[in-house]
Amino acid sequence: MSAELSEPMLEARAQRIIQSTIELAEEGGFEAVRLRDVAARAEVAMGTLYRRFHSKEDLLVAALEVETRVLQDRIRLRPPRGVDALDRAVQFFAITTRGMLRRPNLTRAMLKAAAAGEPELAKKVSVFHEMMLRMIVGALRNQSVVAEGDPMTDQEMLTGDVLNQIWFAMMVGWSGGLQSQASIIERMRSAAGLVLGESTTSQS
Repeated sequence: MSAELSEPMLEARAQRIIQSTIELAEEGGFEAVRLRDVAARAEVAMGTLYRRFHSKEDLLVAALEVETRVLQDRIRLRPPRGVDALDRAVQFFAITTRGMLRRPNLTRAMLKAAAAGEPELAKKVSVFHEMMLRMIVGALRNQSVVAEGDPMTDQEMLTGDVLNQIWFAMMVGWSGGLQSQASIIERMRSAAGLVLGESTTSQS
């Protein structure tokens, strides 16, 4: 599923384009990602950029995949720890939320692109959700990241997908000023407890 996006990202020019997108989004958010500015910073022709990416949303969804792969590498090195699946799920969402909110302009821009609902980006957005799912299920299993060749059960996929969608909705709410970092983590604690069928009353 990810090969459609990942293969061109192996090219040096495409890497520069995505890195320039990340830098511009960090500096000024969604509106700062203008295709001409991205091309100029990456030192590529507009035609080169258009052959790989068709809109700023396309660029930002590609950036989201890159950032999520970085997160996966970190999780592989330091997977969430806890006495049970609930603890590990809460730890995972705390790590992920804090990491993304360290760069609010970039995160808001990527979330806006991913939530835009553009049909032509659906497959690329699904890559992000698949990567998130494999990290969530890995946390539930007390592993790091579930490898692409490692099958997940229907129950694992359903549980992971529900938690992922709740978290994503919380993040979109944050981007609109409806949630704080603390409220996202606390609500994910409650949501994970409900989904996993475990009580959170004893959690601080």
